[in-house]
Amino acid sequence: MSPHPPGARMTGQDLDPHTPVVVGVGQSSERLDDPGYRRSSAVDLAAAAVRAALADTGADPAAVATAVDTVAGVRQFETSSPAAPAPLGKSTNFPRSVARRVGADPARAILEVTGGQGPQHLVNELSATIAGGDCDVALIFGGEAISTVRRFAGAPDRPDFSETVEGDLEDRGYGLAGMVSRLQAAHGLTGAPSQYALFDNARRARLKQSREEYAAGMGALFAPFTKVAAANPHAAAPAERTAAELVTPTERNRMIAEPYTRYVVAREKVNQGAAVLLMSVAAARRLGVPEDRWVFLPGHADLRDQDLLDRADLSAGPASVMAVRHALEVAGVGVADLLTIDLYSCFPIAVSNICDGLGLTADDPRGLTVTGGLPFFGGAGNDYSMHAIAETVQRMRAAPGAYGLVGANGGLLSKYSAGVYSTTPGGWRPDRSATLQAEIDSWPAVEQAVQPDGWATIETYTVRHRRGGDRFGIVVGRLEADGRRFVARTVDSDAGMLDLLSTGEPIGRRVYVRSFSTGNRVTTGDARMDELFPPPPNPLA
Repeated sequence: MSPHPPGARMTGQDLDPHTPVVVGVGQSSERLDDPGYRRSSAVDLAAAAVRAALADTGADPAAVATAVDTVAGVRQFETSSPAAPAPLGKSTNFPRSVARRVGADPARAILEVTGGQGPQHLVNELSATIAGGDCDVALIFGGEAISTVRRFAGAPDRPDFSETVEGDLEDRGYGLAGMVSRLQAAHGLTGAPSQYALFDNARRARLKQSREEYAAGMGALFAPFTKVAAANPHAAAPAERTAAELVTPTERNRMIAEPYTRYVVAREKVNQGAAVLLMSVAAARRLGVPEDRWVFLPGHADLRDQDLLDRADLSAGPASVMAVRHALEVAGVGVADLLTIDLYSCFPIAVSNICDGLGLTADDPRGLTVTGGLPFFGGAGNDYSMHAIAETVQRMRAAPGAYGLVGANGGLLSKYSAGVYSTTPGGWRPDRSATLQAEIDSWPAVEQAVQPDGWATIETYTVRHRRGGDRFGIVVGRLEADGRRFVARTVDSDAGMLDLLSTGEPIGRRVYVRSFSTGNRVTTGDARMDELFPPPPNPLA
């Protein structure tokens, strides 16, 4: 950064030529019932968003595309885990498939790890790479065609989305280590709704709220999101709903994992794409990008929490709050200075956790989303926050000098990337995420009992509801004997235990757990356990 008088406002001419700036953003979408619906693939949707981002620069789109030296793609659902199906086929090299469609031939192509933190993390990472002089023009994008894939998966006229594309690819892997353990999977603790429900139920107990009070709070939190989504042309579910509608179980709004009804969880049936174009100030000048298109990243942070069952408190995600606070600290602004806020909203706890940490309320007049949020705008897989960034950048341009926050969550309140955006010129500011991460990594882990036996208390829980009406409970508890933490599930026929979990306040209640070769089971007492699992007869009796 060039010297300038203390207190003087920096201008574009004062900036180090390697200063990173966002110069273009774009979004694309289509709904199954739209006129002119095109059955676009994820690659097509991402490419359409990239074309919009190239045009958004105000420079020659072809010249900008040719100048791209780095592309980074966000994984689709079908490439987010080894077992994910791709019934319509997929690209062998998603980043280069998209680049090829828009006339870019980058030297470097990246496929990011799984997780909703990905878009903001890539903006943070590649901005630092540009600031270090190792990149000049970077294009980040993602796309999901889940609605189309599910509509046509078994259709005789289904489209073929298979593509084989040559070229180097920096595939960073799935990045799923620590997200779901074999222990959790063996007890039904798979799928984001049941995992996140543990946090919300623990938070409800910490706040000493009844089920009805907490449900009303979740509805009040998300009702304003529906209003934003209803006005967003890219929203997958653009319908305004009341707080009561969101949390009242009905045939359409069935219970999924207590306390969640369908309307308050991320909506995965979307066809959406988004893109962000970054470049150095020198490249922006060289390519003729007007300064009124430049948006800076004055604050940024990337942190990861402990694995789920290692955490001392299952009612909160402290590392996520630390990431947002640090991004604001790096930017030199406070929560009160923000004009816009978008908090990742896959489930209520992902929003309320940050609100609790920053002192925000559900009725904050600024709102807590710029898109409508994952349940209503759409949970475009790992790519949701790319849309939040695109919206934030546009709003910053419309309000020069203002600040906007994007908070991006991945895993189980695990990986959090935060970014602060503004048109106010400023040099690149390194963050201290590595130091903070070392602090998080030093936190002691809760000792676990893999094969628990004996009396225990419930720490948190959920009840999973299957489509046919069947249900089963999952309990995280502490053994009375030594305080070790365990995970267990109910027996499907154990109505008494299910009733305990579905009424009143289960957390803190005394239960009995026993380990078997098939896993850990929990019920209301030792006598009931013996009824459910009669001990073998004593051959010496």
